[in-house]
Amino acid sequence: MKSLVVERPNQLEIQERPLPVPGPGQVRLRVRRAGICGSDVHISHGSNPFARYPRVIGHEILGTVDAIGDGVDFPPEARVVVDPVVGCGHCYPCSVGRPNVCTNLQVIGVHLDGGFSEYCCVPAENLHVVPEGIPDEHAVMIEPFAVAANMIDRTGAGPEDIALVYGAGPIGLTVVQVLKRVHRVGTLIVTDRIDERLAAACESGADVTLNTAREPLADKLAEMGVRPTLIIDAACHPAIAGEAIALASPAGRIGLMGFSAEPSLIVQQQITGKELSIFSSRLNARKFPKVITWMSQGLLAPEKLVTHRFGMRDFARAFDVFEHDQTACCKVLLSF
Repeated sequence: MKSLVVERPNQLEIQERPLPVPGPGQVRLRVRRAGICGSDVHISHGSNPFARYPRVIGHEILGTVDAIGDGVDFPPEARVVVDPVVGCGHCYPCSVGRPNVCTNLQVIGVHLDGGFSEYCCVPAENLHVVPEGIPDEHAVMIEPFAVAANMIDRTGAGPEDIALVYGAGPIGLTVVQVLKRVHRVGTLIVTDRIDERLAAACESGADVTLNTAREPLADKLAEMGVRPTLIIDAACHPAIAGEAIALASPAGRIGLMGFSAEPSLIVQQQITGKELSIFSSRLNARKFPKVITWMSQGLLAPEKLVTHRFGMRDFARAFDVFEHDQTACCKVLLSF
């Protein structure tokens, strides 16, 4: 079989590998679609601290059941998506329903070989059957929407909220749709520095957009006479945390998504003085069933996010477009 492998940082290539045999509790999938994520790019460049090489990347996976290992009872040829979070099931985070921060966390496509391959083996318990009414290109977006669902489950959201989302990239836009189409927040403000991404945010449900390359966010909010009650950082810049704390309404909530290792300057008095709640979110904690239900009900519009499609052999162009064409590109899918 052919697999897309990061042999070492900055060496991404197609390799011929043996067909994997599913072990006990595993299922082998024939991969149909997989989405490129920013973390795949980071692994390919050697900037993801969790990855080890060589590694088959890809954690946004749609496939069909091809073979099963011992102890597995799964319908053959079932169309499934893969939750990439593999927890130990025994540590404290797992015991409280948060395997996404398992003490011994393994992530498919990061710690374990992933789905940028013609076939892959994954734990059967990580599979979710895709209903017939959800097309392939929508189904492969379940994982990114699960990341957004995890964040909003942490912070809460509702019609009473004035929500502010930093960043209108792929993850920011999934957050926008979950906030507006599912939780129906009262007002949704989205910031970015690229006009085309802000236009995409409007299509996904934003009420107000602001290009912070041209207009300071604080000035715009003051002009509007609003203080956000819910702020989500989907851009991951060290300056955002401090600004969000300053801008948030008293009793507001702030959600942080991302892995910047740079320090952020924050003022503790602003946090306690307004009694702010600050949440972080990593991956997803069993949110796939929730997102599948939302998609089945037509609450999400993943087609608004998928902008490019490539075959596996055209991976170099696919990664180049995803990484460098931020005006036209949102989500890139690979077919296998």
